[in-house]
Amino acid sequence: MTRPPGGVPPRPPGKPPARHAPFQIERQSFRRRRLIDAACALPLLGWVLWWLPLLWRGADAPMPASLVLVYIFGIWLGLALAAARLVRLLGRARNTSPLPEGDDP
Repeated sequence: MTRPPGGVPPRPPGKPPARHAPFQIERQSFRRRRLIDAACALPLLGWVLWWLPLLWRGADAPMPASLVLVYIFGIWLGLALAAARLVRLLGRARNTSPLPEGDDP
């Protein structure tokens, strides 16, 4: 069969049209990508939570500085713990993923 100029090659008669396979990825790969997304979003979450005390100015009574400092250092500690947890989970996800063929450990 010849290809018409500028067109798609003709399909042989009796052959059904080619369909694309559904897009699916392995569960471990999907989970690892979501963990990477969470690790990328963690600094943004921390930034939003650290700037949250600026909204407290609208309160009738001023907020004591000691409470604000406890809040900020609590957020800092929570972010550090969340980052440590994500690093541990990403390490596990890397260890359980199969190596591509041809790669030696």
